[in-house]
Amino acid sequence: MQHQQHPQRHPQVTPRDTPELTPSVEELEAQERRLVLRQFTHDDAWALGSLLVELARERQAPVAVDIHRAGQQLFHAALPGSTPDNDAWIARKRRVVERYGASSYLVGARFRAKGTTFEDSSRLDPDVYAAHGGSFPIRVENTGVIGAVTVSGLPQLQDHRFVVEALEAFLDR
Repeated sequence: MQHQQHPQRHPQVTPRDTPELTPSVEELEAQERRLVLRQFTHDDAWALGSLLVELARERQAPVAVDIHRAGQQLFHAALPGSTPDNDAWIARKRRVVERYGASSYLVGARFRAKGTTFEDSSRLDPDVYAAHGGSFPIRVENTGVIGAVTVSGLPQLQDHRFVVEALEAFLDR
C-alpha cells in the first residue's frame, strides 16, 4: 500500500526519540566533541553525502546537501523540492563553520545564550554569513576542522539534527 503525503508536508527528519526541545549550548558542544572522524577522504565525502541523500529520499525531504573540504566542494546534491535559495543558505551557513570552527547552529546558540543574535552582534554581513542550523564541521582527530557538511531545506533545528544523525550513522559504519 502506498502512502501519499501532501507535497508541502515532510516527515520528521530526526529519530522519534529525539526530544523537540532546543538543545543547550552544552549539548551542542558535546555533539561536536563526539562527532570526530579518524580521517576524511574524497571517498568518505561521497559515502557521507550519499547517506544524506538516501535518508532525505526516504523522508521526501526537499533538501540540498553539500560537503566541502579545504575549500573544495567534494559533494553536492539537490533533491526534489529544493531551490537555488538552498544553495545560497548552504554557502552562508558553511562560511560560519569555516570562520568559527563550530556548527552553524552552535554559533547561533552561543549568541542567543548571551542575550543577543548573530545578526546583531557578529559584525558580519548577513548576506554572507548565517548562523542557522544545518552546517556541521568535519573534524578529524589530531588535525581539527577541515571542512563542513551542510544541509538546507528544512527548519534550522531539523537541518542540524539531520546532519548530526547522518554523521552518527557514518561513524558507526
